[in-house]
Amino acid sequence: MRLVLIYRWVVFLLAAGYCLRTLFFGSFDGFGGPFRYLTIWALFMSFFAASRMIALEEGRTTRRWDAFVATTAVVNAMVVILYWRLYFADPASVTRDGQLGEWWLEMYMHALGPALQWIDATFIHRAFRKLWKTLGLLAGVIAGYVVWVEAVVRPMNDSPVGVVTSGLPYPFLNDLALAGRATFYGVNFGVAVVVLAGFAAVSFAVRRLFPRPEET
Repeated sequence: MRLVLIYRWVVFLLAAGYCLRTLFFGSFDGFGGPFRYLTIWALFMSFFAASRMIALEEGRTTRRWDAFVATTAVVNAMVVILYWRLYFADPASVTRDGQLGEWWLEMYMHALGPALQWIDATFIHRAFRKLWKTLGLLAGVIAGYVVWVEAVVRPMNDSPVGVVTSGLPYPFLNDLALAGRATFYGVNFGVAVVVLAGFAAVSFAVRRLFPRPEET
């Protein structure tokens, strides 16, 4: 149990450090600043989830936050899948100049940070139990992000500029018409549902192979 607490403190402190860096050193050149990006939403969700896991481990709460922790894991997976798929296809589609920024920042945001949260959510906390509640919360987060970038961020920003529109945070989105963007959002929600099912299957296997007294 002490090792679990140490692990959770490491996860929490890393997330807290990167959240503070985002707030104090992130780019606020455009409206919405760094919060235009799903990566930052996932980061702050991971930070809050980590804080709840420490509180639970230290006995300061009995609330498990299963749906939120599971939703955070899926959003992190979406960030990793989307970022690296788009980056390897066309680096300029997700970066300003087609180049990765600071390696330690990119690797944490799009690899290490999500992986640390997945380990806790799947193997330690075993959060994937309330799947319908998780699916509803996941749909709400994705819908909220889409409304944010389409209805608020896009009209309030002049860049990036695409062949169809401007202001959307990821350059490639500005080259898609509204119908194309709607299709993109819908497909990625479908991917999120598949990822949720995958996490749930792994979590079920973990509970069966390594049952705890409260799970039997």
